[in-house]
Amino acid sequence: MFYVNSSSANNLDPKPSKATFEATTLVALLQKISPKFKKAFREVLEGRSAAHPFENVQSLLPPNSWLGLYPVPDHRRDAARAENALTLLYGNEPIGMQRDWNEELQSCREFPHTSPQERILRDRALYKVTSDFVDAAINGAIGVISGCIPPINPTDPECFHMYVHNNIFFSFAIDADLEKLSKKRVDANSKTWSSGNSQSSSDKASTLLHGESQVPNGGKDDGSSSEDLNGTEITQDVSPEAQLAENEQATYASANNDLKGTKAYQEADVPGLYNLAMAIIDYRGHRVVAQSVLPGILQGDKSDSLLYGSVDNGKKICWNEDFHSKVSEAAKRLHLKEHLVLDGSGNLFKLAAPVECKGIVGGDDRHYLLDLLRVTPRDANYTGPGSRFCILRSELISAYCRAQAAEILKSKEKNPQEADNLVTDSQNAAEADHLVNDSQNAADADQLVNDSQNLTDADKLDSTKEEKTEDVKVLASVTTKASDGCEDIVFNPNVFTEFKLAGSPEEIAADEDNVRKVSQYLTDVVLPKFIQDLCTLEVSPMDGQTLTEALHAHGINVRYIGKVAGGTKHLPHLWDLCNNEIVVRSAKHIIKDLLRETEDHDLAPALSHFLNCLFGSCQAPGGKVPANFTQSKTPRKEHAGQRSPGKHSKGQARWKGRASLRKTQPLYASISSEVLWSDIQEFAMVKYKFELPDDARSHAKKISVIRNLCLKVGVTVAARKYDLSSATPFQTSDVLDIRPVVKHSVPSCSEAKELVETGKLQLAEGMLSEAYTLFSEAFSILQQVTGPMHREVANCCRYLAMVLYHAGDMAGAIMQQHKELIINERCLGLDHPDTAHSYGNMALFYHGLNQTELALRHMSRALLLLSFSSGPDHPDVAATFINVAMMYQDIGKMNTALRYLQEALKKNERLLGEEHIQTAVCYHALAIAFNCMGAFKLSHQHEKKTYDILVKQLGEDDSRTRDSQNWMNTFKMRELQVSVQSHNSELYIPTWHQFTGVLKNVFSRDLENLRD
Repeated sequence: MFYVNSSSANNLDPKPSKATFEATTLVALLQKISPKFKKAFREVLEGRSAAHPFENVQSLLPPNSWLGLYPVPDHRRDAARAENALTLLYGNEPIGMQRDWNEELQSCREFPHTSPQERILRDRALYKVTSDFVDAAINGAIGVISGCIPPINPTDPECFHMYVHNNIFFSFAIDADLEKLSKKRVDANSKTWSSGNSQSSSDKASTLLHGESQVPNGGKDDGSSSEDLNGTEITQDVSPEAQLAENEQATYASANNDLKGTKAYQEADVPGLYNLAMAIIDYRGHRVVAQSVLPGILQGDKSDSLLYGSVDNGKKICWNEDFHSKVSEAAKRLHLKEHLVLDGSGNLFKLAAPVECKGIVGGDDRHYLLDLLRVTPRDANYTGPGSRFCILRSELISAYCRAQAAEILKSKEKNPQEADNLVTDSQNAAEADHLVNDSQNAADADQLVNDSQNLTDADKLDSTKEEKTEDVKVLASVTTKASDGCEDIVFNPNVFTEFKLAGSPEEIAADEDNVRKVSQYLTDVVLPKFIQDLCTLEVSPMDGQTLTEALHAHGINVRYIGKVAGGTKHLPHLWDLCNNEIVVRSAKHIIKDLLRETEDHDLAPALSHFLNCLFGSCQAPGGKVPANFTQSKTPRKEHAGQRSPGKHSKGQARWKGRASLRKTQPLYASISSEVLWSDIQEFAMVKYKFELPDDARSHAKKISVIRNLCLKVGVTVAARKYDLSSATPFQTSDVLDIRPVVKHSVPSCSEAKELVETGKLQLAEGMLSEAYTLFSEAFSILQQVTGPMHREVANCCRYLAMVLYHAGDMAGAIMQQHKELIINERCLGLDHPDTAHSYGNMALFYHGLNQTELALRHMSRALLLLSFSSGPDHPDVAATFINVAMMYQDIGKMNTALRYLQEALKKNERLLGEEHIQTAVCYHALAIAFNCMGAFKLSHQHEKKTYDILVKQLGEDDSRTRDSQNWMNTFKMRELQVSVQSHNSELYIPTWHQFTGVLKNVFSRDLENLRD
């Protein structure tokens, strides 16, 4: 029971007051006391109830917004607002038990998962624990960077500091070779190093590595000896600057690879083999690795707990039979080969994992596998110094194995006697890859869902459903059979490394040849196929994020983006997209160097000055510093709130040489536009082997670049109109916030994924009832596992909407599409390309219900969002214009429809060329529009251009070409009829049925559509 006591400002009296207000809930009591509270609370409830239920659900990992409110709201006093000083636990641990993240995670993994319901409960528990861990890791990383959490090893150099907070272990992503490379840049007479840092970093790194038995989840080591850089000494033909820049990227790559390896072993899900929870947080230029604490590792001597792998780069290797059996089981699922290696003393060991991994028995007697930096083989196309962490993606390994297995299967069907002796290479697997490589994502079903032109009259140029059905059946058959033989294709993860391999020379050569084949398969098959898909719009990325996702889905590392740019140079939108992404990624690493050197109070001025240098024309105060002034080195200024992991890049080295300027002004003030763009060009060459064109600065899509860069760095700028043509478009007040950018190992629901993939195949075959059942079941499972606010749930809603649309249930399609729209806005962001496509699909569904005005408003929103992500010059914008034109055409506004169609035609001709299929689609849409206006001569002319393009691209026998020919003949006959009528007003005019009877001698189908 809640009541109002008799306390006053001076006296505490718990007795009930004379005015007896009592209620069973606190809210009810407040409503009795305060009429204003009662009214306001009712308004809040009414607003919540009027909104969609999904809008009231909290998103576990919401995206960062790159735009903030403008003008900035005044900061007013609010006694009810919780203060960070009262809620954050920095500096003092709370009384009572904290969450043991590792125990929670491993206990959830040990849940039974034999029945479907048990698997749902297990997946839900894993998802919840991991999401909570990531949220806590973000807050802890902010405290680490802000200097609010003390290190557990304060006597070590700051770059090797480690932290424990909230039962989470934090460390910086560092390289043990870093300062050895840096020393080549220091003048011999320089005395800038303090005595406290006189010990070499290699010694410190060695101490840290040998101390891994005590703190095995500590700083990220680079997997190579401090005495041997990838087995190759730095030679004179490799500049120290290039070495330093490459080593900077190895820092980030090692942490990325460890996270990907951890996720791979988690998905392998071998009983008895455990991994730590892990997250990577990029904040204010630092990369912090957060891991759950290994049980017992911080207490006592655990030097005998290492049972598998090596902590000293292969000098001493530990091995345990029980541990090896579990690792071997995981290796079978990850296509890793059991192989022999030698330690420093010549002892022979059989491993099924990278040498530098560490198998440790924790204090809870569980077997943990850590430091999984190379779960896939090294990329044979990148073998130089600094490329030791250039590994192949798991998607590529899976695609290659499927292609090889499919080739073997085809050979067995042709000649079973010789199939066992078949030796295939990547070139022989190319044909199989065309059948298998895209089956994982069910590309044909995705084309039905994502291609908005399938919902307009322009889809008469698309393939028939029967052809797609046959293709999908072939895909499903080949994929099912090929997957059975994938497990036999394995790779040695330790080839092309400094570790000593045992076995016969023939076996080692065969292992190396296998890795060379898959690397060649990447460059000779996957990359050309991906570039072809980009050119044909089978894959149509809108911004840097979707381009990265498309590359990864095809098994292509981002370091190959330069090759992708070279292969798409003839298409302006793809060339600009790749150029902008390279510029953004290069600028991202440079700005991280700058942020690491910036004081807390200078963050906003530094960021605004950097953006002005990038998009404006800023000169460094006090004159320009020579570009080659890089020989001296000044020590970092260590202060509270500033962590210095000790990483430098080539561009940063220039700034560090400006010691004289640094004494009188902040470091960021010495940057100019010319120096910044010079650093970007050099970084692009070092990292991506790509030479930015001379006009990259002037041709950059500034809005898209700003958005992409802010999202990658975590910066929030004011949402106001900027004059990007001015010298200084940004002000200090425009930088509102900087947030951490997170990579995590939150698990996914594999069972729901399988249902979705099967449903996509059923949808492509036209089996709507079966597809609806599968998508509904996947939606139900995901709702239970992840809750509604998840990207996979949005995908299910999109597919359900498409099924209902094809079934004729427009109201149901709109309901499901509305769910997808809300989820995408909450989980991906308000201006994500998927959110824009959600608005576009919603508009098409509303148009199907004859609510054209509402549909046009949604289309306007979609075009606005697309302009943020890709700019106005993109084929998807042209496709959206076609859909808008069709809507205006249906409501009789033909002039407006023609303007949109002509603009779409101009875009496609400029972006794709005059003989692209999408250009033919525009001509066909114009022909239909002119037909509706009675301009049959223009209709025939435009359809003739459509026919000529399709004949050249598809051939005369293609169904789309025949359809175009039928349309062309139809328009020709109508033109002749109008011409005859104009010359002879008394000419007998046949009835509609008589006219169609004549046409039936020419056409074979769908003539009733002429009534429209």
